[in-house]
Amino acid sequence: MKTTLLAAVLACAASAAFAQTGHGSHGAHGGHGSTPPAAATPATQGYKAANDRMHRDMAIAYSGDADVDFVRGMIPHHQGAIDMARVVLEHGKDPDTLRLARQIIADQEREIAEMRAWLAKRGK
Repeated sequence: MKTTLLAAVLACAASAAFAQTGHGSHGAHGGHGSTPPAAATPATQGYKAANDRMHRDMAIAYSGDADVDFVRGMIPHHQGAIDMARVVLEHGKDPDTLRLARQIIADQEREIAEMRAWLAKRGK
């Protein structure tokens, strides 16, 4: 539950970063002043790349088996959380966020291994 909540928080942070890239309420005015636009920061670029990769990889060929399709879709979703956590480990500063990111990586890697084993056991 805690991991799911943190993944949601990190997803919201990435969404907020996306909103500041010119698609949000400030539009083209985001580049004024001495602060670079959010899209120009390495962290935002990392979050965007992780998000794009996750969504691309979640576009699975559906089998019609709800259980298999769920697990196949969740693997890239969990990998997306890992990729986002790695971005914050590289660019973040808050000790609590960094601790949570490390925990997400450990939890999500374990769950991905479980899901892959589940699929393998079923020949999927």
